[in-house]
Amino acid sequence: MVVVFGSINLDLVAQVARIPGPGETLAGRSFITAPGGKGANQALAAARAGAKVALFGAVGRDAFAASALANLEASGIDLSGVTGVDAATGVALIHVDAQGENAITVIAGANGSARAAQVPDALLGPTTTLMLQLEVAIAEVATLAQRARARGARVMLNAAPAAAVSDDLLRLVDVLVVNEGEAAHIGAEHGLPAMLEHFAAWASARCGCAVIVTLGPRGALAVRGDERFSIAAPPTRVIDTTGAGDALAGALAAALDRGASLRTALAEGIAAGSLACGAHGAQAALPQRGAIATLAETL
Repeated sequence: MVVVFGSINLDLVAQVARIPGPGETLAGRSFITAPGGKGANQALAAARAGAKVALFGAVGRDAFAASALANLEASGIDLSGVTGVDAATGVALIHVDAQGENAITVIAGANGSARAAQVPDALLGPTTTLMLQLEVAIAEVATLAQRARARGARVMLNAAPAAAVSDDLLRLVDVLVVNEGEAAHIGAEHGLPAMLEHFAAWASARCGCAVIVTLGPRGALAVRGDERFSIAAPPTRVIDTTGAGDALAGALAAALDRGASLRTALAEGIAAGSLACGAHGAQAALPQRGAIATLAETL
């Protein structure tokens, strides 16, 4: 089972010709609202990739909450661990340009009230893959990682968005997933050279874990001890990159949870991320298991 502890947002998405600069006002092409948040996105990505999923987090008691949870509920994800609080449901303000690139501002809102204690010990055993990100309080993430590690669960951390990650938290992780910017952020904190391969090797040795560095259109590289490999991304017509990283992380977790090898799991993650770039939105673009498996076989 995949257990996700993380953020739940409603995305407010503006389609624009280009991302506005400081102090600049541009006319947008269109506007939509859509469910989002890294926790919710990765939970849905894992479910669509075939995993049984439970999500833990917090939403407000407001009009945005039902919309933020709608896709998760429709996909059969266990939402009994999502609590309602007095703060506003989290939102993400997203600009997507004509090339599919995005700029995002996240307002945590209710996500700041998510607590590790919401996740019962009974769900943190050896048959569980726990997925964590950094859009909720890092202290709560670390507390839950420690509990899960002690009970034998696989702990997977997508260290996004970029933030300070302590040695103590790194040592609790079985699978670390970062993009190039997040790897550089963590590496700079620890005085590492800029080379991504050096970062991945250092992090793997430091935490005794598998390290995945995603490279956008170039795919991803993986290091686990002496095992090192990379997988190229397939040619992709990019419409919108929003949520591609979450698609990769969710499919990776689902594959590892069912016992796939690291190489197979990463291939499925890259396939999911690539497919997600071919449609607008975060959750709306998350692919199903059949499409993921078919594309992964070509990588």
